[in-house]
Amino acid sequence: MDNVIKFVVALFVVIAAASIAYVVFSAPLVSSAPSTAANDSIVYYFYGQGCPHCAKIEPFMENITRNYPDVDIRMLEVWYNQTNQQIYAQVNAEAGISTPPGVPEVVIGKTVIVGEVDIPAKLEGYLQAIEKKK
Repeated sequence: MDNVIKFVVALFVVIAAASIAYVVFSAPLVSSAPSTAANDSIVYYFYGQGCPHCAKIEPFMENITRNYPDVDIRMLEVWYNQTNQQIYAQVNAEAGISTPPGVPEVVIGKTVIVGEVDIPAKLEGYLQAIEKKK
């Protein structure tokens, strides 16, 4: 009988500790620093010089920048530019991506669009939404 009581008490302690850990570690982190990626009015387009997938959507991206001159679209080459690589890592981290998925990639706030198929298919809808907010 003593062993049963000890087991129940131990089980209770483990469950209580797990519950406390869950509450503490699942709370969202609040940053006091201004967030770059959280700004959903800035569109980051990351590409690599020499990337064949990026080259396929280059005309699309050039057209997009002409069609949406009031939207802040930042086109950043990340294969050879270390400063842009740091921005790439930071913007992805702030969007919740621990390992950036590669290029071509668009990040708008917490929204990430990757690839030569998805970017042309989805980006314009986001840009229209940004223009409507202005």
